[in-house]
Amino acid sequence: MNKTLECLKLRGFFQQCTDVEKLSLLMDQGPITFYEGCDPTGPSLHIGHMAPYFAMKHLLEAGHKAIVLIGGGTARIGDPSGKTTIRKMLAYEQLDENAASITRQINRFFAALPDNAAANITYENNKTWLANLNYIDFLREIGSHFSVNRMLSFESYKMRLESDAGLSFIEFNYQLLQSYDFYQLYKKYGCRLQIGGNDQWGNITAGADLIRRLECGAETAATVFGLTFPLVTTADGKKMGKTEQGAVFLDPDITAPYDFFQYWRNVQDADVRRFLLMFTFLPIEECDSLAAPDKNPNEAKERLAWEVTALIHGRDEADKALSGARASFGGAGGDKSAMPSVQLALSKFESGYNIVDLFFDAHLCATKSETRRIVQQGGACIGSQGDFTAVADIAALVGADKLDEEGEIILRAGRKRFCRVVSV
Repeated sequence: MNKTLECLKLRGFFQQCTDVEKLSLLMDQGPITFYEGCDPTGPSLHIGHMAPYFAMKHLLEAGHKAIVLIGGGTARIGDPSGKTTIRKMLAYEQLDENAASITRQINRFFAALPDNAAANITYENNKTWLANLNYIDFLREIGSHFSVNRMLSFESYKMRLESDAGLSFIEFNYQLLQSYDFYQLYKKYGCRLQIGGNDQWGNITAGADLIRRLECGAETAATVFGLTFPLVTTADGKKMGKTEQGAVFLDPDITAPYDFFQYWRNVQDADVRRFLLMFTFLPIEECDSLAAPDKNPNEAKERLAWEVTALIHGRDEADKALSGARASFGGAGGDKSAMPSVQLALSKFESGYNIVDLFFDAHLCATKSETRRIVQQGGACIGSQGDFTAVADIAALVGADKLDEEGEIILRAGRKRFCRVVSV
């Protein structure tokens, strides 16, 4: 197998390939052009979206040429893959804003690439060729090559047809449009490979088949390829990047760098090696060493958290998050100022700050009912670095005597959420 493909496989970016032997041979002969697409259905990517871009970075560093396709056109319809209901239709202006924001995020992620690799990235928006299509001509020239029976055999469509929501006609067109993307990129750039999560297998193979039909006939050997990798889930089967508070976004205004860091710092032991391989660029041998059974898993998690945070938010933010996390847990080298902080009135402590109000005002819980539940379950703790006392009485009052010499107190909700309260 080609060296770069082998690297992707070892790091977890390999589930299915349309013809791995021919693709391997093609990549041995020299650089190829490949693409991955993302629909701008929100203003920010979350970490679950990032696996393809980590794979893309490995391919770029091996000398291959990447096309980052922003789905400003396909997002007007919405991909039914992996969805139980139709996506919310967004205004075109909102999609354009989302596309610009996501493009900036992806561009920042690739900023650390060597100049020669960075020069091999091209950005496209499929709105360019999809927004003004003539529907009749499109059906004649493209739709005629698709079998409805075959389309309905793909898992993404089968799941929706069996669901209560069903499959809308507008969503049924999505596969034609994504296939047309592959064809357009093949014609414009000589793109030979599409990569993506395994939920895109049907769309990817449909695009490869369309190119063969339009360019060289169905009986001719494959000239374009599809490669998918597993959808990333945690060891307990949950979707990657999902927390009790929602998705872990790249936008620091939605998910603070400290919280982003903490997500990775708190992954399950069983996920550490796999996530080190997929979401860092540390050598495979170093990933194996960090995750070895005889090593402290917390050290590996801390390294994982720092590496991913540095890639997304920069080294300075990663250092601050690390220092804040160590302060939260009472470790050496911690800095309380790097923790998530909130200023609350000293007078409230002097008169006795109700524990429920305190945790709610510190934004550790979304609602008062959630706060009361955490307190009653013994998950509300107050104290200082590494030294906490649980408060289980929802009527308990926290007085000024609980503040340290600097007029501060650290709150912990559950095992993983912290806040530094500064009295003013």
